[in-house]
Amino acid sequence: MKTSSDLGILVIRVLTSVLMIFPHGWSKLINFSSKLNTFPDPLGISSPLSLSATVFTEVFCSAAIIVGIKTRWAALALFFTMIVAAFVVHGQDPWMRKEKALLYAVVYLGLFFSGGGRYSIKD
Repeated sequence: MKTSSDLGILVIRVLTSVLMIFPHGWSKLINFSSKLNTFPDPLGISSPLSLSATVFTEVFCSAAIIVGIKTRWAALALFFTMIVAAFVVHGQDPWMRKEKALLYAVVYLGLFFSGGGRYSIKD
Protein backbone atom coordinates (compact mmCIF):
# COMPACT_ATOMS: atom_id res chain seq x y z
CA MET A 1 0.00 0.00 0.00
CA LYS A 2 2.76 2.43 0.90
CA THR A 3 4.49 1.82 -2.45
CA SER A 4 1.38 2.81 -4.43
CA SER A 5 1.01 5.99 -2.36
CA ASP A 6 4.64 6.89 -2.97
CA LEU A 7 4.21 6.24 -6.70
CA GLY A 8 1.14 8.47 -6.70
CA ILE A 9 3.07 11.27 -5.00
CA LEU A 10 5.90 10.84 -7.51
CA VAL A 11 3.53 11.13 -10.47
CA ILE A 12 1.85 14.22 -9.00
CA ARG A 13 5.21 15.80 -8.12
CA VAL A 14 6.81 15.28 -11.50
CA LEU A 15 3.90 15.96 -13.83
CA THR A 16 2.58 19.02 -12.01
CA SER A 17 6.05 20.52 -11.82
CA VAL A 18 6.81 19.88 -15.48
CA LEU A 19 3.50 21.52 -16.36
CA MET A 20 4.45 24.50 -14.19
CA ILE A 21 7.90 24.91 -15.70
CA PHE A 22 6.69 24.53 -19.29
CA PRO A 23 5.22 26.98 -20.31
CA HIS A 24 4.66 29.15 -17.21
CA GLY A 25 8.08 29.53 -15.61
CA TRP A 26 10.18 28.89 -18.70
CA SER A 27 8.50 31.63 -20.74
CA LYS A 28 9.14 34.11 -17.94
CA LEU A 29 12.76 32.98 -17.65
CA ILE A 30 13.61 33.24 -21.34
CA ASN A 31 11.79 36.58 -21.66
CA PHE A 32 13.12 37.88 -18.36
CA SER A 33 14.72 41.09 -19.66
CA SER A 34 11.68 42.09 -21.72
CA LYS A 35 9.30 41.52 -18.76
CA LEU A 36 11.57 43.09 -16.15
CA ASN A 37 9.81 46.44 -15.85
CA THR A 38 6.31 45.44 -16.95
CA PHE A 39 5.68 42.36 -14.82
CA PRO A 40 2.83 42.77 -12.30
CA ASP A 41 3.89 43.88 -8.83
CA PRO A 42 1.07 42.52 -6.66
CA LEU A 43 2.91 42.79 -3.35
CA GLY A 44 4.49 46.22 -3.89
CA ILE A 45 8.08 44.93 -3.94
CA SER A 46 8.87 46.13 -7.52
CA SER A 47 8.34 44.49 -10.88
CA PRO A 48 11.91 43.14 -11.13
CA LEU A 49 11.72 41.52 -7.69
CA SER A 50 8.22 40.14 -8.34
CA LEU A 51 9.40 38.63 -11.63
CA SER A 52 12.53 37.19 -10.01
CA ALA A 53 10.51 35.60 -7.20
CA THR A 54 7.99 34.18 -9.65
CA VAL A 55 10.69 32.73 -11.91
CA PHE A 56 12.46 31.28 -8.88
CA THR A 57 9.33 29.50 -7.69
CA GLU A 58 7.95 28.44 -11.07
CA VAL A 59 11.26 27.14 -12.43
CA PHE A 60 13.65 26.36 -9.60
CA CYS A 61 11.18 25.29 -6.91
CA SER A 62 9.41 23.16 -9.52
CA ALA A 63 12.72 21.54 -10.44
CA ALA A 64 13.38 20.85 -6.74
CA ILE A 65 9.98 19.18 -6.47
CA ILE A 66 10.67 17.03 -9.55
CA VAL A 67 13.79 15.55 -7.99
CA GLY A 68 12.37 15.62 -4.48
CA ILE A 69 14.66 18.11 -2.78
CA LYS A 70 12.98 20.10 0.00
CA THR A 71 9.60 19.27 -1.48
CA ARG A 72 7.60 20.77 1.37
CA TRP A 73 9.41 24.13 1.25
CA ALA A 74 9.29 24.33 -2.53
CA ALA A 75 5.60 23.41 -2.53
CA LEU A 76 4.89 26.08 0.09
CA ALA A 77 6.61 28.73 -2.05
CA LEU A 78 4.65 27.63 -5.12
CA PHE A 79 1.39 27.53 -3.13
CA PHE A 80 1.95 31.13 -2.06
CA THR A 81 2.80 32.17 -5.64
CA MET A 82 -0.38 30.57 -6.97
CA ILE A 83 -2.57 32.13 -4.27
CA VAL A 84 -1.14 35.56 -5.13
CA ALA A 85 -1.69 34.87 -8.83
CA ALA A 86 -5.30 33.81 -8.27
CA PHE A 87 -6.48 36.36 -5.73
CA VAL A 88 -4.24 39.39 -6.29
CA VAL A 89 -3.00 39.38 -9.89
CA HIS A 90 -6.28 37.93 -11.21
CA GLY A 91 -8.42 39.17 -8.33
CA GLN A 92 -10.84 41.07 -10.56
CA ASP A 93 -10.89 38.44 -13.30
CA PRO A 94 -13.68 35.90 -13.75
CA TRP A 95 -13.46 32.56 -11.96
CA MET A 96 -12.21 30.68 -15.03
CA ARG A 97 -9.14 32.93 -15.14
CA LYS A 98 -8.31 32.10 -11.50
CA GLU A 99 -9.10 28.40 -11.72
CA LYS A 100 -5.76 27.21 -13.13
CA ALA A 101 -3.74 28.96 -10.42
CA LEU A 102 -6.06 27.54 -7.77
CA LEU A 103 -5.73 24.00 -9.14
CA TYR A 104 -1.96 24.32 -8.93
CA ALA A 105 -2.31 25.75 -5.41
CA VAL A 106 -4.35 22.73 -4.29
CA VAL A 107 -1.70 20.32 -5.59
CA TYR A 108 1.12 22.27 -3.92
CA LEU A 109 -0.78 22.37 -0.65
CA GLY A 110 -1.18 18.60 -0.85
CA LEU A 111 2.56 18.20 -1.52
CA PHE A 112 3.32 20.46 1.41
CA PHE A 113 1.42 18.10 3.70
CA SER A 114 2.52 14.82 2.10
CA GLY A 115 6.14 15.64 1.36
CA GLY A 116 8.01 14.09 -1.54
CA GLY A 117 7.37 10.47 -0.66
CA ARG A 118 9.81 7.59 -0.78
CA TYR A 119 11.01 8.42 -4.30
CA SER A 120 12.58 11.76 -3.43
CA ILE A 121 16.18 12.70 -2.83
CA LYS A 122 15.80 14.65 0.40
CA ASP A 123 12.46 15.73 1.74
